[in-house]
Amino acid sequence: MSVTLVVITHNRLVYTRRTIHRLLTDPSDYNLCIWDNNSQDGTRSYLESLSDPRIQEIVFRADNLGQTVAMNHFWLKSKDEFVAKLDNDCLITPGWLEIICQAHRDIERLGAVACWHYRIEDFDYDLAAWKIQRFGAHRIMRHPWVCGSGFVMKRSVFQEMGPWPEGSRSIGTTSYFLKVAKAGYINGWYYPLVLQEHQDDPLSPYCISNDDISLRELADLTYSVRENKIQSVQQRMKRREVVVRQLLTGSWNPNDYVGWRARFSRLVGRLTAKSEA
Repeated sequence: MSVTLVVITHNRLVYTRRTIHRLLTDPSDYNLCIWDNNSQDGTRSYLESLSDPRIQEIVFRADNLGQTVAMNHFWLKSKDEFVAKLDNDCLITPGWLEIICQAHRDIERLGAVACWHYRIEDFDYDLAAWKIQRFGAHRIMRHPWVCGSGFVMKRSVFQEMGPWPEGSRSIGTTSYFLKVAKAGYINGWYYPLVLQEHQDDPLSPYCISNDDISLRELADLTYSVRENKIQSVQQRMKRREVVVRQLLTGSWNPNDYVGWRARFSRLVGRLTAKSEA
């Protein structure tokens, strides 16, 4: 197996330790590249202490450039068949790379495929069954975009699509995945679900921002909290509920998220939410 796996860190050493430990205890074969965005909590000393032949490079920045710069830095240099990314707050299921990479080998038009980053209790088969499609020996719960952690792409797809947009910490990954899907590639979650424990999920036993005070103190470290200006756990849980439902029920066709179809979908969503309130 030939995989360039990128892990990006910025503080939250308590998460990083668990993530890296779980990753390095997985016997899977990969080339691990780590990028630290100016952590100030002992992360650098921890990363410098690591010893594993799969660690190819560790970059320590004196600033915080976000995530897409790091992905481009490593992936543009990669010669591996596959490229992957794992956030420093996610605990993967051992063997995840073998499962997803085999699907990539067997399905030519497979784009970005991820591990499920919510709780298994969040998954509702009755809601999602219509999105689960079979491709030969594999099944994919199809969706135009996936989470920015625990996903794998063919390097050839990255080369075709070009580098991720850079220049701001507010740049996410959804628009890039949509671009991949609009090019005719199949994005989604492998099914049966391959799990990753999102430590920063308020429902995770590992979460360090599970009350309003800690959430606001650590808001800058969590993309969805920072970008959506979430001020309380209640707000975060409400948004979480909306996002999970959208992933389970939203169209897998990327064209439904652009132009008039996107405006119509948002209107229906608002009316539905209002009627259920």
